[in-house]
Amino acid sequence: MNEAVLLCLIPALPLVGFLLTGLLGKKLGRGLSSWIGTLTVAASFGLALTLFIAHPDGFAASGLGIQLFDWIPAAGLTIAFGLMLDPLSLIMTLVITGIGFLIHLYSIGYMKHDEGAPRFFSFLNLFVFSMLLLVLADNYALMFVGWEGVGLCSYLLIGFWFTKDEYNAAAVKAFVMNRIGDLGFLLGLFVMVATFGSLSFGEVFAKAGAMEAGAPALTLITLMLFVGAVGKSAQIPLYTWLPDAMAGPTPVSALIHAATMVTAGIYMVIRSHVLYDLAPIALTVISVVGLATAIWAGLIALSQRDIKKVLAYSTVSQLGFMFLTLGVGAYSTGYFHVFTHAFFKALLFLAAGSVIHALSGEQDIRKMGGLAKKLPITYITFLVGTLAISGIPPFAGFFSKDAILAAVYARSPLLWGLSIFAAFLTAFYMGRLFILVFHSKDRTTKGVHPHESPWTMTVPLIVLALGSTAAGFLGMPAVFGVPDWMAGFLAPSAGEYAVGLEEGTEWLLMGISTVVVLCGFIFAVLKYGPGKVVPTEDKKTRGPVRWSLRKFRVDEFYDALIVKPLFALSSWLFGTANDRGIDGVVRGTAGLVAWVGGRVRLLQTGNIVFYLFAMTLGVIVIAAVAALG
Repeated sequence: MNEAVLLCLIPALPLVGFLLTGLLGKKLGRGLSSWIGTLTVAASFGLALTLFIAHPDGFAASGLGIQLFDWIPAAGLTIAFGLMLDPLSLIMTLVITGIGFLIHLYSIGYMKHDEGAPRFFSFLNLFVFSMLLLVLADNYALMFVGWEGVGLCSYLLIGFWFTKDEYNAAAVKAFVMNRIGDLGFLLGLFVMVATFGSLSFGEVFAKAGAMEAGAPALTLITLMLFVGAVGKSAQIPLYTWLPDAMAGPTPVSALIHAATMVTAGIYMVIRSHVLYDLAPIALTVISVVGLATAIWAGLIALSQRDIKKVLAYSTVSQLGFMFLTLGVGAYSTGYFHVFTHAFFKALLFLAAGSVIHALSGEQDIRKMGGLAKKLPITYITFLVGTLAISGIPPFAGFFSKDAILAAVYARSPLLWGLSIFAAFLTAFYMGRLFILVFHSKDRTTKGVHPHESPWTMTVPLIVLALGSTAAGFLGMPAVFGVPDWMAGFLAPSAGEYAVGLEEGTEWLLMGISTVVVLCGFIFAVLKYGPGKVVPTEDKKTRGPVRWSLRKFRVDEFYDALIVKPLFALSSWLFGTANDRGIDGVVRGTAGLVAWVGGRVRLLQTGNIVFYLFAMTLGVIVIAAVAALG
């Protein structure tokens, strides 16, 4: 089959799955709808894998692109509906469809008894389609369509159980905060059109390359685009929506946090690396925001009690690591962590879902414990995910995080030291979570009988555990004497990058990071291991732990600084400006007309003698005026 046709079918198949399950879901039933949604995504993965096998260089030489039609023809600006496959978009496509398929398969067991399963799978398929459109687009306008599509789908999926008000509030919060970032993205596109006269990647990058580094227009464009990335990828100050997104079903959490929505900002910055290389101010901002987010979210994760909230803040922190790496110019390194993170974060969320499923919906880690023997598959896979995200060799996270720390050290030892602290936080809160869920005293609610999940849920866990173990070997450091396949593969799309450190320095950095991570685990064991009392009441927490538990009151700060003043302004505009002002003018005009009409009506007496008198008087007045004139 023609490769261009295969490229078109990759996003088209999930769209077909969305239409079938969305329009015919009730007739098809829960089981058939679930499998249709799952198999369409699996087919997309198969097509992407076929193209990858046929072109192991990722179309690096010429690329694979197709323009279907002129989408927006306007005076001086023509935007085509075109798709493009290059090394970066090919890897992203494999991750989206591969991880997406496993999450779909997992959802078959997780949503088996939910009457809304057809609707759920239709939303999942639309989500995958939107993400594929985002990464396969060959211009910023079409990327923005996919960008908005995943935002819409996140709203639908987070608020899937819409009968609960708090879930609806979480969905609205995610939607509104993403719109704030999206406005920045849109403004960046407007400036881009004004500067380059195009939104096509090829034209924009070619014209930008002829500009001087640090040009104000480039700085403005890149900062505006980064505002969009801050919203979508949950960075300070627009990160608070992501932990609340845990209101959705657990597969949604895995899909949003692992391979799709939250990595959209990372993908966009890497795709735009030509612009960012010419905007050093923007890169500095990205580094600072990324590092601050990694530490801030890590501090909050230390004390959270909801198993999914811990993993949510972990995602925010890991995204901070990725942006820090992009800020120092190591784009392929940042994407390598996106790649490994997709495996172990999807694994951790799905394993957490297996725990929640086994405990009949319980998510509070204070009501867990002693589950290692009762959930053996979930236990082993969760352990693999914990070791991988913490950066323990030889798991995937070790190689990607080591590459990040090496790139940061080459730019700034100070940033490296702060990054090491963030890595310590990761090991500590993940060790705490693992111990409290699986190894501490059994604190499960009486009457709950934990049981292992069905095969549709455990098979994806096993596959993701294997990926979390092996994926790191695709980006081996140079000191191991093995080519860095990921960096070489992505070079045509993400640029070439070399750390430039001596071999001894790299070994030393790896050793320090490993020791720091192990210290984090040891500290977690000493604090939460056997014989330790788990606090069950919030009032027993004091000092910094209490602030961490309350998420440093950022939501309350936003509520006081932004939400309440806006509500007060809205109430004033409605009660005073609208009711007394605009409506007052309307009502006053109507009252004036009624008053004048009432007075004029008195002249209509129906008495012919009065009419003759009035006519005579009028003639006299007219004559007098004419004479005086």
